[in-house]
Parts: sequence; structure tokens; C-alpha cells
Amino acid sequence: MKNQVSGSNPAKLAKDTVIVSPISHRPLTLRTPVTLGVVLIVLVVLLTAVWISGTVWGAVRNDSTSGMFWVMLGAGAPLLVAVLAGVIAYLTLSVKAFNLNRRQSNFIDSVTHELKSPIASLKLYLQTMTRHDVSVEQQKEFHLIMLEDVERLDSLINHLLDAASVERGGEGYEASDLSLETVLSKCAQGACVRYKMPPETVSIHCPAIYVHAPVVQIEILFRNLIDNAIKYGGSPPKVELTAVCSSSGDVTVSVLDNGTGIPANLRRKVFGRFVRLGSELERSKQGTGLGLYLVRNITHALGGRINIQDGHWAVSTETTDQFDATESSALPSSSAAQPTSNPAPKGSIGTRIDVTLPNGKIVEPEPETDSTPPAE
Repeated sequence: MKNQVSGSNPAKLAKDTVIVSPISHRPLTLRTPVTLGVVLIVLVVLLTAVWISGTVWGAVRNDSTSGMFWVMLGAGAPLLVAVLAGVIAYLTLSVKAFNLNRRQSNFIDSVTHELKSPIASLKLYLQTMTRHDVSVEQQKEFHLIMLEDVERLDSLINHLLDAASVERGGEGYEASDLSLETVLSKCAQGACVRYKMPPETVSIHCPAIYVHAPVVQIEILFRNLIDNAIKYGGSPPKVELTAVCSSSGDVTVSVLDNGTGIPANLRRKVFGRFVRLGSELERSKQGTGLGLYLVRNITHALGGRINIQDGHWAVSTETTDQFDATESSALPSSSAAQPTSNPAPKGSIGTRIDVTLPNGKIVEPEPETDSTPPAE
């Protein structure tokens, strides 16, 4: 048999030359593990049914061996149930392992794209400035573009570092009393700058609420929530943040966007690690699938809870319809039923994520005292 190698003469190949054929990757599917798992479950169920029927029939014959059959029934039935549980666990773990492998593959694709695009842009502008005479105006423009690419890389690296910190259990951050309105305003302003959106893209309705929590975790939590809302919002995106504090000290922050919404059967999955809905090679939104994963883990680490649902935008004077009656009653009278300055079309459906954190309180403003001395 003749071996043909491009650019080489077969006659000149050494005797110990080994030609390695290219590796063909077959697409991974769940068909084999699911089929095997279902077949094993059916066989175990049939075996259990036949064995129990035969054992019961031998035990009710009232002869000298009936006692042995009762012992076999008592000892064998739990073992067969354990085997059935093991097969079901095998099938469940196989499905989870397959899904994790697929998410990791999507994560590698997204990170590769997120790294390659800004690096290629930086390389192009640096080569242009090195090899050609560029005017001062063009240099300023190039510097701004390169700064945006560097910030994009910095944001990606921060995401990866935050995810690694969550995986390790995080560090012992010191908790302090934080002004929720200040944190939300800072995160919203940063998100608008990153996505080149006007400041009115994000509207905030928050009374004087203070939360006792580490500032690093709180900023990561709300930064990712607002980023996600702007990224997957409508065109143009509209985001509304509303905070309420209950009498028990639970603070609920609702993040409402005007996007297309998330199907009910996928709402739990979006909080998983590396999860991004759809195919990684067909999406136009930047990201790594770690934002909502960080949100979920930080919320649970702070002893809170998170809920996701459809977000129905109301008319501009009906913002209080978005919350429960118990939450609305916790708002001070001066902040309830405030008209929104960021309305979306009535009836549009987006996504609303409610994050509830403990250890909150409303600080009432101190009454002003008249320091003018009385007239004599």
C-alpha cells in the first residue's frame, strides 16, 4: 500500500516513519447513555416484579420452605430497590455530565472570541500607528478605541476571577452598612458607560435603605444583574430598579428589563455555570455565561434568595403594581407610587429578577431643627 504525503516523496521516508491519521470528532449526544439507562431501568423493574412475585408465591404455600422465602423477600427487595436507584442515579449523572461538557465547550468558544477580538483590534491599531503617519486626531480616536478594548479585556478577566473566587468559597470580606441607593447608582452608571447608553437607560426607585453586607460582593451582585438586563434588553434597552424593605429586614431589589423574556422551562438553567442559551457560534451578545452564576452564588452566600419571572411593564404611573402588597406596604409614603421616568410600551414583556437580602433597614431622615435663636 502506498502512503502519499503532500510535499514528500514516499520512497524517501524512513522505515520507522508513522503516519498519523487526523482525529475525527464525532458529535457527543445523549442518545447512548439515555438509551442504556432506560433499558437497564426497564430490566431491573421487570426482574424485581418477577422475583417478588415468585418469592411471594413460595412464601404463601405454607410448607417447610415458606420461612426461607419470607427471608429472601425481606433481604432481596431492598437490594433490588437499591440497584434501581443506582441505575436512575447513573442516568441522571450522565445527563448532568453531558450538559456540563457542552457548557464548558460553549464557554471555551465564548472566551476565545472575547479574548481574540480585542487583541486583534489592539494589534491592528498599534501596527497602523507604527507603520503609517497618523494625525493627532486619528491618534486620539485610536487611543479611545484601544482603551475600550482594554476595558473589555479587564471586564472578562474580572468575571473569571470572580467566578474562581466563588468556586473556592470566597474570601472573608468584612461586612458594613451600605447605602443601597448609592451602590445601585454606581453600578448603573458604570453599566451605561460600558454599553455606551445614556444615563436614563436605567431608572432607580430606592428609598433610604441600608444593607449590612460586604461591599465587594454587593457590587459584583448588582453589577452583573444590571449588565445582564442591559445586554439582553430591547432596542433601545430600558431597565428599572426598584427596592423595598419589609418590616422583618428583608430587602428586595427587582431588576426589570424590556427584553424578549426567558421561557419558563429555562429560568432555572440560566443561573448555572457557563450557561448561555442558544448556540455559541450564532449569538451576537458578548459574555461568558458567568454573570447570573455569580449572582446566584453571591445571593446564597449572603443568606438571600433569588426569583425570576416575566416582567410586565405597566404605564408610567403604576409602578407599584409590580410588587406584592406586603412589600409595597413596607415602602415609606414619600417613595410609594412614584412615576417612572423610564417607561416601556404598555404590555411589553421582559424579564424581572427579584433578589432578596437579609439585614436591611430603612433610615428615616432626621428632622431639620431651627437653629435660629429666638428674638428678644
